Amino acid sequence: MNQIIPTRLTIVLVVAIISYFVIILSLLKHRKLNMKYTLLWLFTGVVFLILVLNPMILVYFLNLCGIVGTMNGLFILLIGFLIMLVLSLTSIASRQAGRITKLIQTQGLLEKRVRELEERLDEKEGNDTT
Repeated sequence: MNQIIPTRLTIVLVVAIISYFVIILSLLKHRKLNMKYTLLWLFTGVVFLILVLNPMILVYFLNLCGIVGTMNGLFILLIGFLIMLVLSLTSIASRQAGRITKLIQTQGLLEKRVRELEERLDEKEGNDTT
């Protein structure tokens, strides 16, 4: 029987992917992972599960792209996936940096406003005592 992935390896990969799902859902449950980011990780797990259960999809896709060798194609796909993941996380980090900058500016303005109000209050109390 000509198999792309040996049966034992398929079983190990399916167990690993199920463990992956349990970890992701556990992180979500304990609020250590945001829902919108969890969807990215769950989508990744589903894609890997589909490819493990039906490796002919991978072979078809590789032949369509003209990539010779299943392992070469798998590495190319994984590198592409990692690049997309890094790009996504960089986008998230950039958005957070913008939010932090805005928050710091707002806090600075509020502190300035509080100081001005305290000075006015001190001046008013000084005028009232004289």
